[in-house]
Amino acid sequence: MLIVLRIIATFLAGLFLTVLLAALPTHAQQHNQHDQHNSQENVPDDVIGSWEGLLDAGLTELRIVFHLDADGDSLTALMDSPDQGATGIPVSDATFQDERLRLTVTAVGGRYEGTLVVEGDSGRSIQGSWSQMGQSFPLTLHPTDASVALRERPQHPEPPYPYRTDEVTFDSSPDDIQLEGTLSLPEHGGPHPAVVLVSGSGPQDRDATLFEHKPFLVLADHLTRAGIAVLRYDERGVGASSGTPFPSVTTEAFARDAAAAVRFLKAHPDVRPESVGLIGLSEGGMVGPQVHLNHESLAFLVLLAAPAQTGYDTLVDQLERIAAAQGMPAALAETSSASQRQLLQAVRTAPDSSAAAQEVAALLKDGRLPDEQIGAQVDQLTSPWFRYFVAYDPAPALQQLDLPVLALYGSNDLQVHPDVHAGPLRDALSATPDATVSVLDGLNHLFQPAETGLPTEYGQIETTIAPEALRQITTWIQERTALP
Repeated sequence: MLIVLRIIATFLAGLFLTVLLAALPTHAQQHNQHDQHNSQENVPDDVIGSWEGLLDAGLTELRIVFHLDADGDSLTALMDSPDQGATGIPVSDATFQDERLRLTVTAVGGRYEGTLVVEGDSGRSIQGSWSQMGQSFPLTLHPTDASVALRERPQHPEPPYPYRTDEVTFDSSPDDIQLEGTLSLPEHGGPHPAVVLVSGSGPQDRDATLFEHKPFLVLADHLTRAGIAVLRYDERGVGASSGTPFPSVTTEAFARDAAAAVRFLKAHPDVRPESVGLIGLSEGGMVGPQVHLNHESLAFLVLLAAPAQTGYDTLVDQLERIAAAQGMPAALAETSSASQRQLLQAVRTAPDSSAAAQEVAALLKDGRLPDEQIGAQVDQLTSPWFRYFVAYDPAPALQQLDLPVLALYGSNDLQVHPDVHAGPLRDALSATPDATVSVLDGLNHLFQPAETGLPTEYGQIETTIAPEALRQITTWIQERTALP
């Protein structure tokens, strides 16, 4: 649940698996769900069992596990993406014929094809590729134990908690959307100051789950222990919430949903209505100002890795920094950047989606992509969310803010780099009476301590949110909401 800016363009398709899996049900909801499978004469023992491989999708690496079993003469399968906390994903069609394995995972729009290879003492492998949204990535599978080991996440709190947690439901009007979430309330005293957590791009659950990290669970726990009530919720179309999800709606729709969450808090008897604020991460940092200016007034605003430039400028810089950090040769990086700028410019300047689709398709054909990949990429690049994001300039809204604002960036954030965004944000907030913009040394886009800042590190780092970031956020809110 990418708290990261999840970009679903050709050059960032590797993150799209994350986008799709983030919206899937949990392990308990998915196990033993099988669709129809093709019948076969028999299923050889060489194939039965669990197979694991490492999917290198460019910006990130993900462990992928397939569990293959026989049901009479049919092959059945389930898929896990343990680094994303997604297990038991139903494989809708599974066949093995002539040493060729084919698995179709309709739930995420993906397909795996590979060939069984037996090489003497080196054992068995299935050598093939994973295809999704018009992109294909090599994926070699090896036999593995059926159990899936999840990485340690030591910051995740475990019950019983020293505070109250309530499952809540509230409506987002005029969209006729019902949102469900968790409200954590300090055990004693009250009414309390409160905050709504708003996540970044892509379909996000209430914990902003990504690579087994649950940053909003960690943040909510830290704040509630400090006497601040916290509401976090499943985005529309995700988890228990209704509605059409990303990327079919724009940031404006997510702002309406966040405003509904603010109104819910203000009406709660254990919350001080005059002390309700919002914490927005990444795209959530674009949502926050819209909520305050257009929908529901806030007492304070915390912006975490918030873009202060247009979506076009943000993406261009993001892609160039990631290419450089990955060691891409300068000539190739320059060619890639030029192509990306062309695509983004076409999306940004086209008068409507139809015109954008025609321009994008023409550019992709010049790059000699197969037709099926062109269609998938056109859909991604011309979705309502992407077109809005590329064109949106957050500066005018930031300049109008009249409430206390805390903005934090990580010095190792390659997606919303402080060298590009912190200065313009300070300028935009120059007339705001109480505004603090700080850069935290060594932290990445998720506010983890990081060496390179590359998305490939996110799942490998044990820390979910650096303690210094938690401390600064909590102390700042306490100071602005303390009773006289």
